[in-house]
Amino acid sequence: MAQINPTVGDLEGNIKKIAEYIEEAKKSKADLVVFPEMAVTGYPPQDLLYERAFVRKNKEMLNHLISRNRDIACIVGFVDYDEKNLYNAAAIFNGDRLLGVVYKTLLPTYDVFDETRYFKPSKEEDIKPLRIDIDGGVNVGVEICEDLWDHNYEIKVTDILAKRGADIIINISASPFYAGKRFEREMLLKEKATKNKVPIFYVNMVGGQDELVFDGQSLAVDISGGLIAFGKQFEEDLIITDIDLEKGTAPKISPPPYNRVEEMFNALVLGVRDYFRKTGFKKAVVGMSGGIDSSLTTCIAVEALGRENVIGVSMPSKFSSEHSKTDAQRLAENLGICFVQFSIQEIVDMYRKVLEEPLEKIRKYFGISKEEDDPVADENIQPRVRGNCLMDISNRLKKLKILVLNTGNKTELALGYCTLYGDMTGGIGALGDVSKLEVYKLAEYVNKKAGREIIPKNVFKKKPSPELKEGQYDPFDFSIVSPLVDEIIENRRSKQELIEMGYPKEVVEDIYRRIRRAEYKRWQAPPCIKITPKAFGIGWKMPIVNKYGG
Repeated sequence: MAQINPTVGDLEGNIKKIAEYIEEAKKSKADLVVFPEMAVTGYPPQDLLYERAFVRKNKEMLNHLISRNRDIACIVGFVDYDEKNLYNAAAIFNGDRLLGVVYKTLLPTYDVFDETRYFKPSKEEDIKPLRIDIDGGVNVGVEICEDLWDHNYEIKVTDILAKRGADIIINISASPFYAGKRFEREMLLKEKATKNKVPIFYVNMVGGQDELVFDGQSLAVDISGGLIAFGKQFEEDLIITDIDLEKGTAPKISPPPYNRVEEMFNALVLGVRDYFRKTGFKKAVVGMSGGIDSSLTTCIAVEALGRENVIGVSMPSKFSSEHSKTDAQRLAENLGICFVQFSIQEIVDMYRKVLEEPLEKIRKYFGISKEEDDPVADENIQPRVRGNCLMDISNRLKKLKILVLNTGNKTELALGYCTLYGDMTGGIGALGDVSKLEVYKLAEYVNKKAGREIIPKNVFKKKPSPELKEGQYDPFDFSIVSPLVDEIIENRRSKQELIEMGYPKEVVEDIYRRIRRAEYKRWQAPPCIKITPKAFGIGWKMPIVNKYGG
């Protein structure tokens, strides 16, 4: 199982990587090497699939790869086409001979998936195993990702392949990560293998692609559902497995230990690293407020890119506490990163001064007084100035290829407790799918992993505050609000359900209202690394104009 990290659109690079792994598999004396779903194009290619030249070239390059292949059988994911349709496909070839092409049958359209937009499904009558000349001949049932996850479909691809004579089933997949998904895959494979008395090999992609992270962890089970292979998490891997085809069994292995917080941290690191690497950016600039969110984001950036590629910027105003300034500086020193600190107060004061005259003209025109101004607008000047300063550093020092890394968390993004064009600035959000409570857990993990205090203790102890006015603190009890937001976003709980679960009615009403009202902000937020079953961004399709009250 060749668990590779392709890049969407990099056809030459992806084919080169596939060829390299084929050679590695040969050196290991493998009979068959299998690659993930759409390994040639990268996944998901989205509207690149409307580029006919792109689709044509992916198939041409695959055919060239097949023509050069010797002494090994391969299964490779690609995009096939005919005069009218596109197909999510797998090519099966032995040496330089193409044995057949299998099309995906079950095309998902939920969450981040939109495959019926592009592809035509396989027909049920075409679901059948292919015979490969390995060890006297083996009937291989090839299916693609969703074909295994058939609970909500009438067609059961795995069961059909087994009934029609498959000796083994191979699922090539590009399955996006969320915390704990590994256990769902294991249970599904065991259930299908024991039901059909057939070994199943599940080959998953690894790497970051825009908001998505693919975790790898390719695995295989024998006819008893026993685990016989398990790939690395968040790393490329070539997993070699020997199986007795006659008995359908192989030596059992134990699954690796599981740590949810460690898994989440590593997913965020891979997501940030690949976003920078695949888009060509080299360095991250992070606004360091001395708070928990920016502290964790800076640590993730250092882990992903190296300390030499992270720039921390502290931008206090007259409302910034002394401990916020010193905590940011201490964190930067503990990490060994480039760090600068400067006051934005002069810019903020000039901003107000320049705007006062035009604002007064507008007030007079509409007959309103200065006392009717929204005081929050005055506070928001500060994060907007900070956002502009970070963008200027990013743009001005062009040679360094700097990208602004956004620091906002999922709970605040849900509530709209963030400033558009201010602290929402960034090319990618590291914590946009991490709840406020999980931010603290991840920050604790950073210090535990290092075996020393990286994030200062004071950052954990102080009450969260944007420090935009005197004596200001976040107006939420995050121990209540953070899980409440998760129930609404991830589990789609209604107001009544939440009240029955024990949440105070007035809190439920307030949080629901805030979430609905902030939709326009989220449409303009940077993409964020997805690590939960339901993240804002590609898989969250909520209208801005929305009068439904819940």
